[in-house]
Amino acid sequence: MERITALDTLRRRVADWKGSGDVVALVPTMGNLHHGHLRLVEEAAALADRVIVSVFVNPTQFGPDEDFAAYPRTLEADRRALARMPVDILFTPGAETVYPEGTAQGTRVQVPALEGMLCALARPGHFSGVATVVAKLFNMVGPDLATFGRKDYQQLLVVRHMVRDLCMRVRIVGVETVRDADGLALSSRNGYLSPEQRRVAPRLNAVLREIAGELAAGRRDFAALEERAQGELRDVGMDPDYVSIRRPEDLQRPMSGDCDFVVLGAARLGPTRLIDNVAVEQGTDTCRT
Repeated sequence: MERITALDTLRRRVADWKGSGDVVALVPTMGNLHHGHLRLVEEAAALADRVIVSVFVNPTQFGPDEDFAAYPRTLEADRRALARMPVDILFTPGAETVYPEGTAQGTRVQVPALEGMLCALARPGHFSGVATVVAKLFNMVGPDLATFGRKDYQQLLVVRHMVRDLCMRVRIVGVETVRDADGLALSSRNGYLSPEQRRVAPRLNAVLREIAGELAAGRRDFAALEERAQGELRDVGMDPDYVSIRRPEDLQRPMSGDCDFVVLGAARLGPTRLIDNVAVEQGTDTCRT
């Protein structure tokens, strides 16, 4: 595995690979890698001839009261973990490469269709920061495909919408969430949890699964299910931002006759914000019988 920081060097490598007909995959990360990230690498390697992993802690997706300065930066540990994986390049650009005009005056990408809801309400500007840095990485690397975890479901849809709307030639692959044995979705921020909070944290996934089970059984009183779930989270000491039942393709409210859903939740546990989602995929024939 080669570590590259210079953009021109990276582009020469990718041009050589593509000249030989290789398929190139990108795994964008902010580092502090865990098994969920490594699963993204495995999926990328299964679909491509060459794999690039980027590590860049993106300042534009953090709000003014969020943890940009404190976000764990573990580049040496990340390098060691990736060296054991099928990774060709570790790309670690500096801020001056990603934001040559600076973060205040530089161009920003917005995806209005997925703003004003769910995590975008709690984190204003977050998804614009995500879309901007991902667009920049796609332009720098020029991958044929990129892998993203389904745990950040709204983020996954933001990236897919951006790629479709801006006619980008990159395939977006969503990868199933990697979890601990008790159901907690792996996240770099789980390290902020105290031992007691860590014991409580899996309740978010459990509550979402309970709702998913009731939807699969035919319940359609969405508001009542959401309200009950938020109460259950408060009962165990969480402060929910939302629990919401949405359409999986666009995160709009379900319509009459919808059969497939995604149940999303976000809650704070102490200083840590947890997110998760559970899919309910029945298909029209099953739903109507």
